[in-house]
Amino acid sequence: MKMNTIKSENLFNEAQKYIPGGVNSPVRAFKAVGGNPVFIQRGVGSKFYDVDGNEYIDYIESWGPHLFGHNPSFIKEALLKALENGTSFGAPTKLEVDMAKLISELVPSVEMVRMVNSGTEATMSAVRAARGYTGKEKIIKFEGCYHGHADFFLIKAGSGALTFGVPTSPGVTKGNAADTLIADYNDIDSVKKIIQQNKNEAAAIIIEPIAGNMGVVPADKKFLEELRSICSEEKIVLIFDEVMTGFRVAKGGAQELYGIKPDLSTFGKIIGGGLPVGAFGGKKAIMEMIAPSGPVYQAGTLSGNPLAMAAGYAALNYIKSNPDIYKTLEERSSYLEKGIRETLSEVKKNFALNRVGSMMTLFFTEDEVNNFHSAIKSDTVLYGKFFSEMLKRGIYLAPAQFEAAFVSTAHSKEDLDKTILNFFSSIKHII
Repeated sequence: MKMNTIKSENLFNEAQKYIPGGVNSPVRAFKAVGGNPVFIQRGVGSKFYDVDGNEYIDYIESWGPHLFGHNPSFIKEALLKALENGTSFGAPTKLEVDMAKLISELVPSVEMVRMVNSGTEATMSAVRAARGYTGKEKIIKFEGCYHGHADFFLIKAGSGALTFGVPTSPGVTKGNAADTLIADYNDIDSVKKIIQQNKNEAAAIIIEPIAGNMGVVPADKKFLEELRSICSEEKIVLIFDEVMTGFRVAKGGAQELYGIKPDLSTFGKIIGGGLPVGAFGGKKAIMEMIAPSGPVYQAGTLSGNPLAMAAGYAALNYIKSNPDIYKTLEERSSYLEKGIRETLSEVKKNFALNRVGSMMTLFFTEDEVNNFHSAIKSDTVLYGKFFSEMLKRGIYLAPAQFEAAFVSTAHSKEDLDKTILNFFSSIKHII
């Protein structure tokens, strides 16, 4: 089974002359799965189409933003209306106020919010706010959690279990790495030891409450409850990175599912309705440290861009007005999960399948996956073969093992049945 992808191949060859690696974000290059990327021309509902005319059922959904599928009419209408008034002003608009009020209404922990332009900008600004608020410099993050490409996030654990982090990318300084402490996900003892060894030095603990960048790995509720208690006791700002999970796993994000209030939260993806956007918000006392209210400087020329605000407000307002969305997503996602598990049982494979709401990842390991160390046991070569087989069959999954698949309200039973059927044939082909 072979698709005609000659136009994509020609475009990729051309792109590599002018764009590093031929792509504007590394995972798009298919290096983790082999082969060359297909170039997408348009999307509608649960599907998108490449420049050669091939159709795919899409499970990356622009890496999460498309909760309602591609190009839903209510978001398109909101964008066209906003476009009539102009694309950008660099001055306040009513839409920004409406958006801030709506986020605060939907997420109870958010008392004030600042709009930015990306998830990376949101997380790095939240950390800066925490440092300004506490007067402390170090932060604690968890191995396997991704918070964007700011220098102090591109850190991995050192040679010992409890050491300062070391840079994972050239261009990240040792000074940045020294201020980032690395703990083990779902291991509260690793957090306690780090805090004990760095008494009164940690400004913030930042975590994905449901990790999505080592594949989907949910935090244990007790672990998060203890994390909340420790942060309160030690006067450490607890930051939930909900760029991926915000408005995806529940109306109020992962913090609604767990019943835990962080001090700060970061958002992105769905709050832009598919346009570039980010936000961070939380306790008023911390947020009022942000300029011009306070001394912590943060700014952005296109922050609160009217097009992004219009699309984001349409998305969030649709969620508010349609409370059954998450029931629908759960029904469709659980149906897909059941079909995958039945296939794995039939071919006698006990690969780990993690799912929370409409996010899921199949790991090619038979061990339980609950942290970074168990996630990386997955057979990435086998995943690459599986990805290629599914792509040939018109199913577009994440071109990397350690990413999430997303289900949208646009995915029909027909889409899901086709996916399950091709999942079976692809698994049978590679094992």
